[in-house]
Amino acid sequence: MSDHTVTLTQAERARTSVNLRPRDAATMLILDHSGKKPRVLMGKRHAGHKFMPGKYVFPGGRIEAGDRRMAATGALAGPCEQRLLARCARPSEERGRALALAAIRETFEETGLLFGSAEYGAPERPPAGAWAEFAAKGVFPDLGAVTFVARAITPPRRPKRFDTRFFAVDARTVAGKVEGVIGPDSELVDLVSVTFDEARELDLPTITKVIIAEVEERLKAGFAPYLPVPFYWEKRGNFVRELL
Repeated sequence: MSDHTVTLTQAERARTSVNLRPRDAATMLILDHSGKKPRVLMGKRHAGHKFMPGKYVFPGGRIEAGDRRMAATGALAGPCEQRLLARCARPSEERGRALALAAIRETFEETGLLFGSAEYGAPERPPAGAWAEFAAKGVFPDLGAVTFVARAITPPRRPKRFDTRFFAVDARTVAGKVEGVIGPDSELVDLVSVTFDEARELDLPTITKVIIAEVEERLKAGFAPYLPVPFYWEKRGNFVRELL
């Protein structure tokens, strides 16, 4: 464990009287390596959202029931799976798998991008909703394409709290795209593909800035699945960083 901390801004210290239990969530960093510098896809949240309005974020959201039942191809790398289960109250392989699938599904719902494989035909009996659209496009979500890169828990006494696992996927593994998902009335009103330096110039939540720096260092170190995964949580008003 490291004693490295990240100080929160005054606005992010706004408290509520109720201390909610954080809900499992997952988010995805879509990395583009086609240029001289890696780029990451970021979306601008609708200004009408109560949670992080107008901020640039990675696509993501909460686990849904269908994420535990959706068929997939590939498998999470062993080290990724082990670290997904670390420091969990009720660890299970199914939970780790559902988190990775939630990141893939939320990415599709918010960007229209389907990350997976179209080589095996359509998944049979998919859960309703976004997973049914994967099946309609003949795409299986691919767990082998994603890497677990970070975890962070929203500090106590916030209006919404999430235990978020951050995954990364190579932009080249996209198997399809649905147009018209981004727009003025959508959850994300804009998408931008930016270098890490350009991302830092956007209006970002504090934890997003931190994760960008972590992934940049991970890329410099070779991005192997065996590399440790940073875990951020609050201790006495500061985010504490430990390694999983």
